[in-house]
Amino acid sequence: MLKTPIARGVALATLGATLAIPTMAQAAFIEDTKAGLELRNFYFNRDYREDPGQSKQEEWGQGFLLRVESGYTEGTVGFGVDALGLQGVKLYSSEDTGGSGLMPSSYGNEAPGDWSSLGLTGKAKVSETVLKVGTLQFKNPAIGTSDSRLLPQTMQGAQIISKEIKGLTLDAGYANRINHRDSTNNQVMAVNTGGRRGVAADAGFANESDDFRFLGGSYQVTKDLTATYYYSNLEDLYKQHTYNLVHVLPIADGQSLKTDLRYSRSKDDGNTNVDNKALGAMVTYSLSGHSFGLGYQKMSGDTGFAYVGGATDPYLVNYVQINDFANEDEKSWQARYDFNFASIGVPGLTFMTRYITGDNFERANGTEGKQWERDMDIGYTFQEGALKNLNIKWRNATARNNYLRATNVDENRLIVSYTIPLM
Repeated sequence: MLKTPIARGVALATLGATLAIPTMAQAAFIEDTKAGLELRNFYFNRDYREDPGQSKQEEWGQGFLLRVESGYTEGTVGFGVDALGLQGVKLYSSEDTGGSGLMPSSYGNEAPGDWSSLGLTGKAKVSETVLKVGTLQFKNPAIGTSDSRLLPQTMQGAQIISKEIKGLTLDAGYANRINHRDSTNNQVMAVNTGGRRGVAADAGFANESDDFRFLGGSYQVTKDLTATYYYSNLEDLYKQHTYNLVHVLPIADGQSLKTDLRYSRSKDDGNTNVDNKALGAMVTYSLSGHSFGLGYQKMSGDTGFAYVGGATDPYLVNYVQINDFANEDEKSWQARYDFNFASIGVPGLTFMTRYITGDNFERANGTEGKQWERDMDIGYTFQEGALKNLNIKWRNATARNNYLRATNVDENRLIVSYTIPLM
């Protein structure tokens, strides 16, 4: 079934790791192993309405994502190995439409016919504490690797997660390289300097670092309230404290009110001008299959929000499909509506739409900057028959601003995905 070079490579690597473990300890290692092959077909079209250079980005690709997660060997300390095999195949790209982030390409540079990468992760478990070293995907308030294109972004490093105390999760990690979603190479990291956030490296210093680390955790204070704190540091570039409170208030059967409060304090770490306070709040009322949300986000300090560049996901309530609304001094508001059609007898069908508007930041000429974005998602997962578990999603967005014509865009993404369980 798995004929691609990357699939064969992952299979051989995992087999080699298995053989390296003493036979007497292999039972749980093999019995608990899970493997799946995701087939992800992705079409991307972004129309640059007013850009005098590139008029649009348009690319189409087929991705193969092979994930293998072993069990653990028996004993006080259990050992295991995970593998992530990624391969992309170009279905359409040109030098005039490249640079979508879907594949290794740029404007004036067409993507290769195919590209691939292999990541291996060793792991060890003691009680409820797990250490992983190798290729990792992080998802916490300190760092979020992106999975919004054909292939996911990964990082090279280590992470330890401990759940020894009921309700308390402790999390620490380190990374020295990042492999972007449109690349096959591990690279040093940088701080995001895009937009009007005003973030820059000091004169004579490069915007790069090979040392990112974080430490934090979350505690379930009550069954309805969770508190989270993380400290992170991209060496020489920025350090950050992030706080989060999430409360879900049950109102009645099928009704609830969720409050999500976030605050981050970012400072420079020697070689940049980073100085930011980011406040965010999202309140969502849910009634049966309906959800109505209102969000507010405010930037203050000498710069906008700082996070690892290269399309990582910042922990902001108004980080959406195209923009993050995190420019220096920017204030932004969000209105969102979701509907799950399962509530009216159509399971698998979902709908989301939102509108975000931001202002109060400075344009290059000193006048007030403004921007807005409207997003819409429609998704359906087949529930039965030959196409069971096949997922189709259409994502549409429109963004406009008065400070950079190249980011006035209309965008459509069509994603079809299906995962084949192998073990």
